[in-house]
Amino acid sequence: MERPIPVDEEYFFEGRAIVSETDLKGIITFANRRFCEISGYSVDELVGQPHNIIRHPDMPKAAFEKLWKTISSGSIWHGLVKNLRKDGKYYWVDTEVSPAYDKDGKIKGYMAARKPASRKNIEETALLYKTMIEEES
Repeated sequence: MERPIPVDEEYFFEGRAIVSETDLKGIITFANRRFCEISGYSVDELVGQPHNIIRHPDMPKAAFEKLWKTISSGSIWHGLVKNLRKDGKYYWVDTEVSPAYDKDGKIKGYMAARKPASRKNIEETALLYKTMIEEES
């Protein structure tokens, strides 16, 4: 299978972050303009969908299991994620996901902010994720 050409992250980001919010189940409740532009989806196509609508098949399940365990316990998760655009191209992001709280201090959802990942971090993480996927098989 031919690999899609990566998106030029620096061009697409132009110094602005991708921001999204989800409910407790990971359903998108907010997507900023930059998220829509980079993912290739409209806000109407994203809101109401599970956040994994942009999950690239190269992402190991264990990475997301750790993410969910971390954020559902009230902690912030930080890591690199390879996402899949609507057109089949992909992009890597340095991601931070944090819980969002209601007025009573209970987690009501999650907020993610992303910026372009460095080439060095992409290379290191891609190798790690490849090994993790092989172990899942």
